[in-house]
Amino acid sequence: MAYRETDQVRARKAAQREHLLVSAEQLVREGGFANLTMQTLARQARVGVGTLYRYFDNKGRLAAEVFRRATEREVAAVAQAMTHGDTVVARLTHVLQEFVRRAQSAPKLAWALIAEPVDPEVDSERLHYRRQYASLYQALLREGVASGELPEQNIAVVAAAMVGGIAEALVGPLSEPLEQDDVAEALVGFCLRAIGL
Repeated sequence: MAYRETDQVRARKAAQREHLLVSAEQLVREGGFANLTMQTLARQARVGVGTLYRYFDNKGRLAAEVFRRATEREVAAVAQAMTHGDTVVARLTHVLQEFVRRAQSAPKLAWALIAEPVDPEVDSERLHYRRQYASLYQALLREGVASGELPEQNIAVVAAAMVGGIAEALVGPLSEPLEQDDVAEALVGFCLRAIGL
């Protein structure tokens, strides 16, 4: 007779996997993906290295899962922020302020998610989520153009440029450390001009 996992065993495995992912994200928050090694995670989570490989085939898959979970939270925060305000300008302003606030509250995590050189599995996830951010901005711009609040424009290009510009301004490899006080205000001004206001 084949072995069948009980509900209790499945729950224990799910809890262990969750513990490993929380521990892994903590390492990334402290020092980026370079700080996430299987040995370091095993020490942090107080398990053997072999235990990690029962849950994740390799470090790239583990890093991609950490990236996916963290970025899903950030995309959801942007989507939620887009519901605040009566006008496209008010909503975009709120989104940018919230995005900057979140990046500044966890700068190493923000850098890791946006710009850190990473494993190919994470790079693939990064491209996927950049498209998700761009899709959210496209929906907002489309609404603004339809209502007459914004001028006609190439919405896909403008949204993609906004995603890239915001990322570069916050933590990109070419940017100097920015003054913390006026980053949100400067990004709001830049984006409003970019969309024709």
